[in-house]
Amino acid sequence: MALPPKFAGQKYEFAPPPSTASSIAHTTHTLEFYLDYCCPFSAKIFRTLTSSVIPAIKANGAWAQSLTFIFRQQVQPWHPSSTLLHEAALAVLRIRPDKFWEFSGILFEEQKDFFDVNVVNETRNNTYRRLAKLATRVGVDEEQVYSLLVVADKPGEDGSLNLGNQVTNDLKLLTKMNRLVGVHVTPTAVYDGVVQDVSSGWTLDQWTEWLTKNVV
Repeated sequence: MALPPKFAGQKYEFAPPPSTASSIAHTTHTLEFYLDYCCPFSAKIFRTLTSSVIPAIKANGAWAQSLTFIFRQQVQPWHPSSTLLHEAALAVLRIRPDKFWEFSGILFEEQKDFFDVNVVNETRNNTYRRLAKLATRVGVDEEQVYSLLVVADKPGEDGSLNLGNQVTNDLKLLTKMNRLVGVHVTPTAVYDGVVQDVSSGWTLDQWTEWLTKNVV
C-alpha cells in the first residue's frame, strides 16, 4: 500500500537508492508492520526489530539495498488510550519526521503508563500533556507537540462540539488506509502486499532465516 509523502517518516530505508541512468525506478521489497502503541506484543516485536533485526539488515549489503520497512499505525479501540498515543506519534511525525521511529520506541517503552488503570481518572488533555513531555526525550519541543494534541473545552464558532485536534484528520486518513487492508491483529506484518505468518516472539535467528528466504 502506498505511503503519502506527509507520512514519509514512517518509512525506514536501509540504504540510499543506487544511482542509475535507467528510466526504471529502483524498487525494493516492502515489509510493513501494523503496530499499536498500547499492545504489549507490538512493543515486543518493535524491540526485536530495532535492537537486532535492523542492525543485521544494515550489516548485509544485499538486504539493505533490497528492503524497506514501513511502520503502520494501527489503533486498537478496545484500548481507549491507544488513539491518544497514536495522535502523539502523529504530532512528532509532523514536527520532526526524522524522530518518528525513535519516539515510537519511547512510546512502547512507556506504554504501561498509558494502560487503562493509569489513565482512567485522568483528563484527556492531561494525558496529552504527559505524552508531549515524552517527546522531549527525542529532542522535540513539548509545547509544539501539545499544541497539536490539545482539545478545546469550548464549542467551535459554528457550535460544533466534536472538534478533535490538529492531528485528527491525519488519524482519519491512516484509519481509512488500514481498513482497506483489513488488519485486525497487532502486530501484523505485510510483505510486498501479502500478510506474513510472523511472530512477536521470533528471535534474530528466526528473522534471519525469514529474510534469507524472502529478500531475494
